Amino acid sequence: MMLPDYWLTRPPAELDEGIRSRFDRLWGSTLARGTNPMIEYDLPAPRWQFLCYLAEHHDLALHGSGDPDISLFEPRQPHDLTEFGNQKAVYAAADGIWAMFFAIVDRSRFDMSINNACIRLVDPEGNSSGPFYVFSVSKSALQHRPWRTGTVYLLPRTTFMVQPTIPFGPVEVHIAQLASLSPVQPLARLQVSAEDFPFLQQIRSHDDARLAEYGKAMQTGAPWPED
Repeated sequence: MMLPDYWLTRPPAELDEGIRSRFDRLWGSTLARGTNPMIEYDLPAPRWQFLCYLAEHHDLALHGSGDPDISLFEPRQPHDLTEFGNQKAVYAAADGIWAMFFAIVDRSRFDMSINNACIRLVDPEGNSSGPFYVFSVSKSALQHRPWRTGTVYLLPRTTFMVQPTIPFGPVEVHIAQLASLSPVQPLARLQVSAEDFPFLQQIRSHDDARLAEYGKAMQTGAPWPED
């Protein structure tokens, strides 16, 4: 099925055996350095490719933050429009690009709301497409380019639950959001800059007073609400 044009498709990433092996070696050497080291990234592939690879091939949960020194993630109560996202929990993503968004958007210095998602579509035959993304910040904030250098934490998925799928016509929507009701100690962390984020120029804006409309459009496949 066709999604509206505000849904973004992950950039192509043909990872050959050589770069996969280098990703694996870097992850192994990072874990050997002890608890929660900063990854010393010096590979030629973009950082988002490394993070997506680890999420998908090493069974990790990823959490983006502006704080580079978190040693333990404690459950917190958010304010979310969905039942799953409104639990007192530690939240993370099963996708590297989605986690990077939370790392590079500076909500500590700029007053804003955010509207974002990462999904895959699975048809009745079990064929999966995606991932697809939406990224939007308050219109009042976007003009100030509210970006920062942030940190993506890599967490064990042991205690995380996956957000339930949502039926959408003939397909199922699989959302890359994870939640843990228990505290989680990170395994490692990676510094990322706004320039590392592959969709920096495609981040949209929204009117805070109409945030529910944007959320409904994303859930129903309707066009992005007009100003």
